[in-house]
Amino acid sequence: MDARPIGIFDSGAGGLTVLHECLVTMPHEDFVYLGDGARCPYGPRPAGEIRRFAHEIASYLEQSGVKLIVAACNAATSAALPQLQESLAVPIVGVLVPEAHAAVQATRNRRIGLLATEATVASGRYEEIVHALDAGVRVVSVACPKLVPLIEAGVVGAELDVAVREYAAPLREAGVDTVILGCTHYPMIRRVFERVFGRGTTLVFSAEETAREVAETLERKGVENDQARAGATRFLTTGEPGEFRELGERFLQLPISRVEQVSVRELERAAA
Repeated sequence: MDARPIGIFDSGAGGLTVLHECLVTMPHEDFVYLGDGARCPYGPRPAGEIRRFAHEIASYLEQSGVKLIVAACNAATSAALPQLQESLAVPIVGVLVPEAHAAVQATRNRRIGLLATEATVASGRYEEIVHALDAGVRVVSVACPKLVPLIEAGVVGAELDVAVREYAAPLREAGVDTVILGCTHYPMIRRVFERVFGRGTTLVFSAEETAREVAETLERKGVENDQARAGATRFLTTGEPGEFRELGERFLQLPISRVEQVSVRELERAAA
């Protein structure tokens, strides 16, 4: 038994969809969630900058005493995961490999689509991972810069539907039968994706697959917590706590009673 918490980080509130699935899968575990609201979004930023931010946050969480870290951010995972795995003493799980693995298993015609942020698509990491699993799979990737701002603003209706259909069009034309939703914000508009793609297309969301990977990693390493207990969660943000709480409750679909603020300088010091 290992009572230390699990650390989860994201550029903002999107990773709370991953936390939600982790809470459902592992209700006996404690979690520390850190959202980098002061520097959000990561999607349009250069890979080197994202890599530095991820290193700072992961170092801070490791020094806080977590037993495992989840990079619940597709941009951070694609830019920094190999370097983080080399530099950290604790295991770290990203969101890309679980999704890619699930997509390769699901596809019937070996055509997989990817919808993600600019940084994630530009990294080419999904293609690398998919082709390592099956070199014969064709991957069609589309960057979706409009979606995260619309989701965070709570936009529903025609504007959101038009944006999703615009990004889905190249995938439909390519005849993909499986689509990776490569951003932790996207589960918030799951029903829109389901309507646009229809029942004939398998949709792969990062939150569900990542939670499964975390649970398997804990079991494999023998560091699960006592399953008879009820877990607790701390929420940290580099942004404004009130804004994080308001947006976070929508993403997590649970009440958030307290949010602690961490300065960017504290993160920088942890990585120095």
